[in-house]
Amino acid sequence: MPIIQSVDRALRILDLFDEYESELKITDISSRMNLHKSTVHSLLKTLQHYNYIEQNLENGKYKLGMKLFERGNFVIHNLDIRSVAKKHLMELSMKTGNTIHLVILDGKEGVYIDKVEGSAATILYSRIGRRIPVHCSAVGKALVAFKSQEELAAILKDYEYISQTPKTITNEKDFLIELDNVRKEGFAMDNQENEAGVSCISVPIRDHSEHVIAAISMSQPVHRINKKAIKEIAEMLKETAENISRELGFGVKASSI
Repeated sequence: MPIIQSVDRALRILDLFDEYESELKITDISSRMNLHKSTVHSLLKTLQHYNYIEQNLENGKYKLGMKLFERGNFVIHNLDIRSVAKKHLMELSMKTGNTIHLVILDGKEGVYIDKVEGSAATILYSRIGRRIPVHCSAVGKALVAFKSQEELAAILKDYEYISQTPKTITNEKDFLIELDNVRKEGFAMDNQENEAGVSCISVPIRDHSEHVIAAISMSQPVHRINKKAIKEIAEMLKETAENISRELGFGVKASSI
C-alpha cells in the first residue's frame, strides 16, 4: 500500500525515543533519520504544534509530548470498557434480538467502539470506528448531557449543527433544552434526527469517579416505537448500563478503592 512520506518520517521520529533515550538533539535525529536538519526541524515543529513532541528549553533537546500519554491512556481505557461491557451487550442483544452499541466521546463526536449484532436486527448502518455527531444522536446526547458546564461549553464552542434530516436539532438553544431533558429522564433519544426512519435510545455508563465515560444504545425502526416501547427499552438499557458501571467501580466509595 502507498506510504505518505511526511507521515512516515514523523512516526519514525516518534519511534526514536525510548526508555534509554528520552531526549534527543536535532543533530541526533537528523543523523539517525538520514535527513537534512532543516527537514527534521520542520517535522519536529509540526509534531510540537500538536503536542506530540516537546522541547526542553534548558538544553534544546526534544522529547515525547503529553499528547502521546493522553492518547495512550485513551486507548487503554477504552479497551477496559469494551472488555467489561461485552458480556452485558451480548446478554441484552440476545434478550431483545436487537443490535446494541457501545460508544465513547472523542472530541466533539461519538465513536462506536463495539457492537453486538442482534438476531432480529433490521438496522445495519452502524460499524465499529464510525463517528457520529453529538447533536443529532441519542448516544451523543447521553455522552455530553452530564458534562460540567465548562466541559460542555468547550464541546459546543464553534460547534456546527449540521442538519442530517428534517428533524435534526440545528441550534444550541434547542440542544441545551434537549440535554436538560436527558438529565431529567436519565436516557437520551433521537427520533429520526440522524437517519430517516430510525429512532434510537441511549443511556450513559459511569466509572468509579462517577463520570460518564461511554454510552450504550439500541436502535429501532420508527414504526416499532411508541411510549410503551420507549419506556421498556430505556429500562433495559438503564439496567445494563448500571451493571457495567458497577463493574467499573461506580457506586464504590473513594475510601474503599
